[in-house]
Amino acid sequence: MSMTIAEIAGEVVTRAGDAKRFLIAIAGPPGAGKSTMADSLADAITARGETAEVLPMDGFHMDNAVLSERGLLARKGAPESFDVRGFLDIIRAVRSADQEVLIPVFDRLREIAIASARVVSPEHRFIIVEGNYLLFSQGKWAELEDIFDYSIMLAPPIEVLEERLLARWRGYKLTQEQASAKVYGNDLPNGRLVLENRRRADVTLEIA
Repeated sequence: MSMTIAEIAGEVVTRAGDAKRFLIAIAGPPGAGKSTMADSLADAITARGETAEVLPMDGFHMDNAVLSERGLLARKGAPESFDVRGFLDIIRAVRSADQEVLIPVFDRLREIAIASARVVSPEHRFIIVEGNYLLFSQGKWAELEDIFDYSIMLAPPIEVLEERLLARWRGYKLTQEQASAKVYGNDLPNGRLVLENRRRADVTLEIA
C-alpha cells in the first residue's frame, strides 16, 4: 500500500471523531524510518488544527549497566533489552487522557535514556507512539494488542534496511568493521524478528 503523510493524517483525524484521546502506533524494524514518519505525521495532524505529541519507545531502553549485568549489552535493541513493564504502564496512563504523563526520551549520542524528558498532556488529542515492537506478537509485548486506535507498519526490504543502518552507524563515527558488527550482529536480526512476528496493521507501507 502507498499513502502519503497527508492522507494518513486525514484518515486518523476522521477515524478519531470526537474521541478525547487517539493512539497511533508506528512500528517497524530498525532503520525503517519510524521516528521521521512520527514527527512528520505529528506536523501534518497539527496543521489540521489538532494537537499531537510523539512518544518514542526507545526511551525505555534498559541502562547499559543493567544490560551488561544481564549479558545483553551487545543485543541492545532486542525485545528483552527494554523495560516493557514500564512502557506498558506509561502507555496505559497515556491512554486514559486524564493526567499529565512525563515520558523518557533516548539520547542516541550518549546511549542513555533521559527520564521525564517529554510531556504528554491531557490536551494532546493524538499520541503517535513509535518503536520496533509495538505490533510484536511475542512475550509481554503482546499485551499491546488492541491498545492502539490506528497502526502503521513500516516494512522496507531488508537490503534497504541494511544500507540505512550501515549509514546510520558510520554517521556516529564508527568504523566499517564496528558498523558491520552492529548491523549484522544485532540490528538486522532484530529487524527480521519484527517482520516475522508482527500483528496485522491498519496500514503496511513497504517503502524504500
